[in-house]
Amino acid sequence: MGLFKRNPFGHILFLKKWLIRIFGAITHRRYRGFNELQIEGSEIIRNLPDTNVLFISNHQTYFADVVAMFHVFNASLSGRDDSIKNVCYLWQPKMNIYYVAAKETMQAGLLPRIMAYAGAIAVERTWRAKGVDVLEKKDINPDDTENIKIALKDGWVITFPQGTTKSFKPVRKGTAHIIKQHRPIVVPIVIDGFRRSFDKKGLRMKKKGILQSFIIKEPLDIDYDKDTVEEIVEKIEYAIEQHCSFLKVIPAEIIKEQEELNKTRRWEY
Repeated sequence: MGLFKRNPFGHILFLKKWLIRIFGAITHRRYRGFNELQIEGSEIIRNLPDTNVLFISNHQTYFADVVAMFHVFNASLSGRDDSIKNVCYLWQPKMNIYYVAAKETMQAGLLPRIMAYAGAIAVERTWRAKGVDVLEKKDINPDDTENIKIALKDGWVITFPQGTTKSFKPVRKGTAHIIKQHRPIVVPIVIDGFRRSFDKKGLRMKKKGILQSFIIKEPLDIDYDKDTVEEIVEKIEYAIEQHCSFLKVIPAEIIKEQEELNKTRRWEY
């Protein structure tokens, strides 16, 4: 790799590699040590092509979810089976991994701006501003969709189609439009335990000894020509286990616990 070689977004790959190495070393014990990350499906990662892969996932924190994915993806590609043991897998990380994030989140402080260099595709949320839903939705910035297209052409893209860390919120149709237009391989991921482990931003550890789960599912079966946007949205909701029907099988005590946690977070953040 040339010292000043850049990716399609102009980021110097040498700097990006060292950022991933440093942040990976700093965060590793957050998933293996202080807490334990239970992984399923790492063999699916190894069977994916190098480009045009879209990962869809439920969302629990701003940054801890994405950091865990960088760990799991690189550990899987290094031959580890459902494990992130030994952080040396980040010495030669996959350099064409990107993640979709709200522009206002990535510009909120120095640390998010630095983390953005590791692969953020910053987009303007049309339905939300400063953490509050807006009545007058803005038009989609065409530069945002173009950047996602560029990232898919170059490698893998992680997105959280609900656009929020709140559970069981509707999946945004924009993700379905991207799928129909660019026809990526769509790999669902279901995570849990991150909301209990970290604060809302995912930067500060809130509790130790939490069993975090990270389930990688088989790619979705999508007919890009015949499936409607609504049908794709429904497939996404079921795949990331955020369809309203899942509420019926969650025990009442778990729902009550989540409500109490939400009350606590309302006053803390």
